[in-house]
Amino acid sequence: MTAATASVPLDPRITLFGAEWCGDCRRSKKVLDGLELDYDYVDLEAVADGADRAHAISGRTRIPVIVFPDASHLVEPSDADLRAKLAQFSVEA
Repeated sequence: MTAATASVPLDPRITLFGAEWCGDCRRSKKVLDGLELDYDYVDLEAVADGADRAHAISGRTRIPVIVFPDASHLVEPSDADLRAKLAQFSVEA
């Protein structure tokens, strides 16, 4: 870790960018809700710049985009991939 990255505060929350019509988004939300995690949900249909923000993070137009406290992200993760990532943050998945 460099001094520059050490000074950047990490967001302690998970953020999920998605849409209600998206089956993968509903599935990922179900995993997070089932684990009773507190996370932010950005509905791309309701938030004007939501899609642009998700694209800027992932470089892709696919959803869901899930951003983690260490600023890493997953795009369209399987339940297994999402649970494995959550385990890195000591979340019992």
